[in-house]
Amino acid sequence: MSSGMRTLALIATVAVVGLGCASRVVRTPERGPAQPAIMRSVPKPGATVTVQRGDTLYRIATNNGIVPRDLASWNGLAEPYTIRPGQRLRLYPGGAAPVTPRGQASRPASRRPTAPSRPAVAKPAPVAVAPIDSGVAWRWPTDGGLLARFVAGEPTRQGIDIGGSAGAPVRAAANGTVVYSGAGLVGYGELIILKHNDQWLSAYGHNRSRRVNEGQVVKAGEQIAELGRSGAPREMLHFEIRYNGKPVDPLLYLPKR
Repeated sequence: MSSGMRTLALIATVAVVGLGCASRVVRTPERGPAQPAIMRSVPKPGATVTVQRGDTLYRIATNNGIVPRDLASWNGLAEPYTIRPGQRLRLYPGGAAPVTPRGQASRPASRRPTAPSRPAVAKPAPVAVAPIDSGVAWRWPTDGGLLARFVAGEPTRQGIDIGGSAGAPVRAAANGTVVYSGAGLVGYGELIILKHNDQWLSAYGHNRSRRVNEGQVVKAGEQIAELGRSGAPREMLHFEIRYNGKPVDPLLYLPKR
């Protein structure tokens, strides 16, 4: 049952009970308006009480036949009438308040002013990091669709995966020199690495076959391999761009499709 339904049920129950009670009217002789009993404090001159753990001013006052407001006034206490264990309260009006044992507060400790709450400050939106100028005219290495994106810091996502059919041409993404052509790097299958300048490299993995040798100079768009699935669960090209040996997101450098 929802809270709204529970509330309605409770109201209905109270109404029924009230109507039931109202139906049993007992007539009594008419009397004048009842006069409320007025409680008067009975001071105990010279008497004091020591506050114990769990005591309240109201309990001490009523136990001694004193109106709580009077007991508070006699001891210089202001609302909310906070008292502490070990504090001595006078049970009679008088001058100075009774002596409280050293180390105990005779009055409620003043509350420290609460610092105004600071308005919530919206965090600035993350600033997109501009790609480093490579000075290289990049192009897509094959025509297939994008299967997986680059994820910084993820060892298995240091580039992008591009789908395609077996044997589709894999082309150089820019002018460069073949610095590696082989299958000796675990996880890349048949791999080709091109050097474009002293800082920039590109890598092409999972090929079915390689068409270039180390030391060979290639032009942008020139076919260097055939797309395959060596070291991969399906036909695809794993493509990386690296700056000073560190992978960067290829999608920041490849032209928009």
